[in-house]
Amino acid sequence: MKLVIKLVLWVFILILSYQLYQSIIGPVHFNEAKEERYVAVIAQLKDIKAGQEAFQEVTGSFSANFDSLVRFLDTAEFAITARRDTSYADVAKNRAFGLDAQKGGYYIEDIIIDTLSFVAIKDSLYPKSNRYQTMMNIPNSEAQYELRAGKLDRNGTIYSVFEARASKDIILAGLNPDLISQEKQVNSVDGVNGPYVKVGAMDDVNTSGNWPKLYDTAKDK
Repeated sequence: MKLVIKLVLWVFILILSYQLYQSIIGPVHFNEAKEERYVAVIAQLKDIKAGQEAFQEVTGSFSANFDSLVRFLDTAEFAITARRDTSYADVAKNRAFGLDAQKGGYYIEDIIIDTLSFVAIKDSLYPKSNRYQTMMNIPNSEAQYELRAGKLDRNGTIYSVFEARASKDIILAGLNPDLISQEKQVNSVDGVNGPYVKVGAMDDVNTSGNWPKLYDTAKDK
C-alpha cells in the first residue's frame, strides 16, 4: 500500500514539475519563435514599402494589388539626373528698359535638370535579388499579405495612402494559442502593437511600420 502511495506521489510530483517547467520554458520558446518570424515578416514589409514608394514616385499613387506592383518593378526605371544652375539675359526686360545685358542689364536665373542615364528600379531597390517577386507571401504560411491603397483627404489636400499587413494569427500559427492571444493585445514601446504586423495606414498619411526600432538596422533608420 505504501509503495502505491509513493508511486502516486512521484507521478504527481513529476506532473507538477513538468507543468512548472513548461510554464517557464514555454514562453521562452514562444518568444524565440515569435522573434524569428517577426524578423522575416518585417523584412518583407520593408521590401513592400520600398516598392510602393517607387511606384508612387513614378505613377503618383500607390498600388492596390501585388500583380500591378510586381509588374511595375519588373520593368520600371529610375532616371539618374544632374542639376546645374544657369543664367541668361532677359531680352524682353532689357529691351523694355533700354539696357545692355553686358552692362548692368537683367538676367534670368534658372535650373536645368539633365538626364544622365536610367537604372532599373528592381536593381536599385533589390540588388542581385528577385525577392520582390515573392514578397507578397507570408513566411511559413500559404497566405499573402493584405494590400490596400487609396486616397485620404486631409484638410482639403488629397494624399495617396497604402497599407500592407499580416495577422499575428497567421504569422504565429502553430505556437501556443494562449500566448498568441496575449501577443495580439500587446501595447508597448518595445512591442509590435495590435493584432497585425503592418506597414502604412489607410486612415493616416504614414508609411512607417508598427514595429519598434529594435527591428530596424542603421540603414533603415
